[in-house]
This record gives sequence, structure tokens and C-alpha cells, in this order.
Amino acid sequence: MKRPLQLLTVAAATTTLLALGASGASAHVSVDPDTTTAGSYALLTFGVPHGCGESATTKVSIQIPEPITSVTPTVNPGWDVEKVMVTLATPIDDGHGGQLTERVGEIVYTARSPLPDGYRDALVLSTKLPDTVGETLVFPTVQTCQEGESAWVQVAAEGEDPHDLDLPAPVLTVTAAKDEAAHGETETVSDESATVEAAAAPAEPSSTPLVLSWVAVVLGAAGLALGGAAFVRGRRSQG
Repeated sequence: MKRPLQLLTVAAATTTLLALGASGASAHVSVDPDTTTAGSYALLTFGVPHGCGESATTKVSIQIPEPITSVTPTVNPGWDVEKVMVTLATPIDDGHGGQLTERVGEIVYTARSPLPDGYRDALVLSTKLPDTVGETLVFPTVQTCQEGESAWVQVAAEGEDPHDLDLPAPVLTVTAAKDEAAHGETETVSDESATVEAAAAPAEPSSTPLVLSWVAVVLGAAGLALGGAAFVRGRRSQG
């Protein structure tokens, strides 16, 4: 009986560790982009976990990294939302013939009713990602609660595992766009393959050669019949 009991104990301990791991992973404020492609328009969903300890969440402030100049926050029925603008040291081209002198530096969501511990919500921002492939975008986020706050602002140093951080900031990395040239080459190869296959495929039988063959057979048979008749007449005349 001791052996089964030991196995049950190990299994229970393993289940507990897995549950704690899952709980820890879901406790972070995280960002989930619908795309990370450079230069694309993306929806960034920020998951807001349970409160600070057991205290209900009252406000979530998301700082916007400098490479992003424009952000459109999605209206959430349970929250009031505000865009906090910051002045640019140097105006930049807005892409429409004008210049930007300020950008969105922070998005602040204030709960109309505090988000209780044990519940979560999702806050969505729409923005255009930078064109630089490989760029890391960090969104330091402060979660304010009825008692205390959680500042999700830590960034892993080079070689450090982000999972080892107590309060990691939401982070995403800009990725390369699909290679249109490679796509075109693929289509060209496909076309060439189709051409080769068409050349290798046997030609469909034509009805013309078949008709000519039957005509030749008939004419040949007629010729043999006439020749045979002439031969018989010749033999009779000799006799």
C-alpha cells in the first residue's frame, strides 16, 4: 500500500505546482497582438489580471513606446478612457504632407466599477506598428488598485529569462512582412511546372489520323479485290 500512496503524493504535488505555474502566468498584464508584421495596423489586446494582492483594480495606465505616434483606444463599457499626449522634441512627418508636433504617450483606463480580485478584463488598442523589423516595443503598465498598485515595468536584460521577473512589462517584437518577391518566384515556378507537365503529358488522340487510316485500309482492300479479279480474268483468257 505504501507504493500507491507515494505515487498519489507525487501526483498531487505535481498538480499543485502546475496550478501555481498557470496561476503565475495568468497574473501578468500581457499584450496579445493580432499581428506583429512591420508597418501593419495591429490590434493590441492587454489582458488585465486580478488586482494587487486581493485588492480590486481601479485604473490601468499603459505607456506607449516612442516609435508609436498614434493610438486609438477601443471603448470598453466598464471603463473610462483617456489619451495623454506628449510634445515631440522634433516634429515628424505625419505621412499626409503635414507634421506631428505631439504623440500619444499614454492610455489611461479608469474603471467605472472596480474590477474585483479573481476577475480579469481585456483592453484593446489600435495602432500602426513601426517599419523596423526586429524592434522590441515595451509597454510599461501600472495597475492601480483600491489598496496599492502593481507596476508592470520590468524589462529582461540580455540573457535574462523574462519569466524570472516579478513584474514584467508587456512586450512585443516587430517581425518581417511576407516576402512578396519569394511569393512571385513561387508562382513562376508553379507556372513553369505546369508548362513542363503539359509538355510531358501525352497529346490527346486526334480523330483525323484515325479516319485517314480507315480510308487507307478500305482503298487497300479495294485494290486487292481489283487485282484479284484481273488475275482471274487473265487465267481464264489463257485457258
